[in-house]
Amino acid sequence: MNESLDTLQQAAERSIAEAVDLRALEQCRVEWLGKKGRITEQLKQLAQLTGYEKKAFGEKVNRIKQAVTERIESRQTTLAAAALEARLAAERIDVSLPARGERAGGLHPITRTVQRIERLFNDLGFSTVEGPEIEDDFHNFSALNIPEFHPARAMHDTFYVGNGAKVLRTHTSPVQIRTLEALLAGGGAPPVRVIAPGRVYRCDSDRTHSPMFHQVEGLYVAENVSFADLQHELKRFLARFFEREVTVRFRPSYFPFTEPSA
Repeated sequence: MNESLDTLQQAAERSIAEAVDLRALEQCRVEWLGKKGRITEQLKQLAQLTGYEKKAFGEKVNRIKQAVTERIESRQTTLAAAALEARLAAERIDVSLPARGERAGGLHPITRTVQRIERLFNDLGFSTVEGPEIEDDFHNFSALNIPEFHPARAMHDTFYVGNGAKVLRTHTSPVQIRTLEALLAGGGAPPVRVIAPGRVYRCDSDRTHSPMFHQVEGLYVAENVSFADLQHELKRFLARFFEREVTVRFRPSYFPFTEPSA
């Protein structure tokens, strides 16, 4: 009986040594140590033995199971290392290969869109003006008729800089004020037809809001300019932007710092 166990152990070790990959090794483990494995099946003979023979036979079967388990674990480590080496060799990048050249970069979609908006408004007779992104309270709020108690002035809506004397502009409207100031300082007079595109900042950050976004404002100052002109210019721009005829609807809206509002 002991000779039969020794023979099984030798056969199991031979089978383990011949496993060429991890899949074959797993099949080997199941064959010898699984629930119905050839070594595991030997424990069924215990029912036929009594006393000392049962104890000695059981101990030897367990020793063989332990020895075979250790051989499998050792072989598994060897095969895993070999598989990794093979994968690294197959996926190795030859850094000595000649360069594939450099591709020209592209503009961000937002940049391209803003440039297109500028170009279309320029074609309609509007000039593009810019202003600082860090503004003072006067140009960002007071000069635009936004009262001190307005929620937009609260810290939960606006990014204040330093000691609070400066803000990250919440809109490009300050550019309108600076444009008119520069016009008056230079002794100029209307008409004025400008657009003010640029980045603006507000304390919004959720699925539909970003703390930084882009805005384009227009300023048209001249005699006899009305809402009809505003509607006409917007319709001309939108038709060119979307490259098809559009219908523009104005709806009255209440803003205490602009009158009338729509």
